[in-house]
Amino acid sequence: MWLISEYVPTSLFSLKPAWATSSGGKSLLLPTPFAVKMALLDAACRVHGRQGVEHQWDVIRALTVALSGPDQIVVTNTFTRILKLRRGTASPGSAHAGPYQKSIGFREYVYHAGPIGIALQLPGEDLVGRLTDWLLQISYLGKRGGFVQMARPPQVVDALPDGFFTLPDSDTGPFPLYGILHQVDDTGPDTSFDRVNIYSDKKVRLGKDRILRHVVLPYRLVRSSKGYSHYQRID
Repeated sequence: MWLISEYVPTSLFSLKPAWATSSGGKSLLLPTPFAVKMALLDAACRVHGRQGVEHQWDVIRALTVALSGPDQIVVTNTFTRILKLRRGTASPGSAHAGPYQKSIGFREYVYHAGPIGIALQLPGEDLVGRLTDWLLQISYLGKRGGFVQMARPPQVVDALPDGFFTLPDSDTGPFPLYGILHQVDDTGPDTSFDRVNIYSDKKVRLGKDRILRHVVLPYRLVRSSKGYSHYQRID
């Protein structure tokens, strides 16, 4: 069984891949399973509080996530002024004095011309009510500021509808011939709550707590220039 919800973006989406730097802020086209689970964890904390959700992290971590994107996606390429931690020492009294220095960074912002579907595979019917409450509380996906609004209430279906895709079971499995190869992240099988708790001293370890997977998105590049890239669904 799957629990399916649909969200309409109300602002531009942005989610940097794991290999991106602060200066080269490219964006993935769609939210990753890791981003969806972090959104669920955030919603669960707001509904139940930290003490009430810590023992439910195992449920969120083990979820299988499937996604569905809109027919058209446009990525805006832009340069913007940013502040970054200073490495050297600025001259006293200069315009650049202080702990931060001015710089320029590359950023990508994604426009979704349609809703984003999220499907969660249900290990049991007893989780329907709990996951529905959390899905109703999601207000952004990806980077904070990528606001979304639920388009319709979550519903339970027996089989995954057409248009949804999941992560492959293995990195060595077959890939579709057409599409765009993306490297997405997911939670590791042993990722603890302390690792994803932003108030904990423990950090998320890439490759252990945050696992990278390859998936082929059903999109093709239609047109591009120095200012934008236009993608279209091919399935």
